Amino acid sequence: MSCKPNRLVLNRRRMVAAAAGLAAGLGGGNRARADDGLPPAVQGLGPMAPVAAPRLSFTNAAGARLTLADFAGHGLVVNLWATWCGPCVAEIPSLSAVAPVLRQSGVLVLPISIDLSGAAAVKPFYASHRITGLPILLDTSGTVMDALNTNGIPLTIVVNGAGQIVGRVEGAANWDTPETVSAILALTGQAVAAPQTAMPRVVL
Repeated sequence: MSCKPNRLVLNRRRMVAAAAGLAAGLGGGNRARADDGLPPAVQGLGPMAPVAAPRLSFTNAAGARLTLADFAGHGLVVNLWATWCGPCVAEIPSLSAVAPVLRQSGVLVLPISIDLSGAAAVKPFYASHRITGLPILLDTSGTVMDALNTNGIPLTIVVNGAGQIVGRVEGAANWDTPETVSAILALTGQAVAAPQTAMPRVVL
């Protein structure tokens, strides 16, 4: 379950704008409910050969430029989403719920919004959907979609502390299950509940 505009007609940057406009015009693009039945994310986290993560460039809510290198040494769950994407809306509460659990073991959840209006869209969305524990991270240019070679969202990659992609899930999933947490910790090589793990150098 994902939002996938037609790649043959539009480039990624134009697709984002078109999809946002379509969702607004239909008035139903963000009505998926957090309790919609989503498959456990662990089902999509099969073994894969580690590959170096591309250089993803995005900003925080204050406009500071960030890359995955700023989180070196941490396992990462990087989610590409938008407020107008129904499957994303259904998925993100589970990411919010699992983020503090993973953080105890040094794994950070980084949701990167591709909304064209940036924080102006994400801040009220977080407030109205009671999303806590997740940073506001933004890519209004669509470059992250290009770097990850995708036309559809949500897309989630799992990155180990060495900066390698070790898991990839396309489409919406439920990340807040014990089996999924165990799989993420195994993939990223993080110990369970290591409260002394250093936090990232950047302010989220």
